[in-house]
Amino acid sequence: MFDIIGKRLWFFGIAGIVVIVCIVSLATFGLKAGVEFSSGSVMTVGFERVVEKEDLENELAGLGYTNVIIQTVGEDEFLVRLPRLSSTEKAELETDLTATFETLTVREFDDVSEMVAAETTRNAGIAVGVAAIGILLYIAWAFRRMPHPFHYGICAIVALIHDTVVALGIFSIFGGIFGWEIDLKFVIGILAVIGYSVNNTVVVFDRIRENLTKDARAGFKTVVNNSLTETISRSLNTSLTTLFVMVALILFVGTVIQNFAVVLLIGIIAGTYSSLFIAPSLLVIWRGGERDRATR
Repeated sequence: MFDIIGKRLWFFGIAGIVVIVCIVSLATFGLKAGVEFSSGSVMTVGFERVVEKEDLENELAGLGYTNVIIQTVGEDEFLVRLPRLSSTEKAELETDLTATFETLTVREFDDVSEMVAAETTRNAGIAVGVAAIGILLYIAWAFRRMPHPFHYGICAIVALIHDTVVALGIFSIFGGIFGWEIDLKFVIGILAVIGYSVNNTVVVFDRIRENLTKDARAGFKTVVNNSLTETISRSLNTSLTTLFVMVALILFVGTVIQNFAVVLLIGIIAGTYSSLFIAPSLLVIWRGGERDRATR
């Protein structure tokens, strides 16, 4: 039997290195706020003839729009992030681009004010906070018949913090390299990661509860390790099948749900790791690794 708990320091070390890299990335690159979280205008434009990203960038710079972000979202289509445009400025920009590139089609245009952006940011933070508190209370209630039920909830929250930091850190790397911005789909992805990770963690904790009930004389550390070996194949198989779906979405759906799919892909990997190798080990450390009894 593989001694997962006995090698917990190795797993903590790996997680620690990844988290440090992610924190450094967040401090270095930060997270580029999309139009939902900072005021501005975003327009998706298409051209009938081939237009290079550099040509569009140079043209916008020549028109005075130097602080822009351009992403390729399809064949001859670009998503352009600009300062907030008035209706007159938007019309003039379309006229100028049409004069240069002949045919221009505006597929989509979004404009967000400072007030709406601030409210969206606040609501996103509240949503994540409420989700974390709800998870803590739910797990504590679900394991209320176990000794120290809040230990289970807090260990699950620590694992969620690990998953969130990893998702944010890796996405910040993509933002620094590819200019990706966070948007509401990104927040939805983070919330989905939280739910997915908690699901895996609860499965492991539930097996621990069952095994403690079956053999009250067994050491807590032994019960946790046995429970992990019994559930590890189930957790890995579930995660792999979900990963296949996420990879397919990224490859075939593309930039439409890019943020959601990428964040969820990262979160599934991090969440599976934390559910198996972080949360249960933290529970053992909290209980001191002693031969605790389920009735203690």
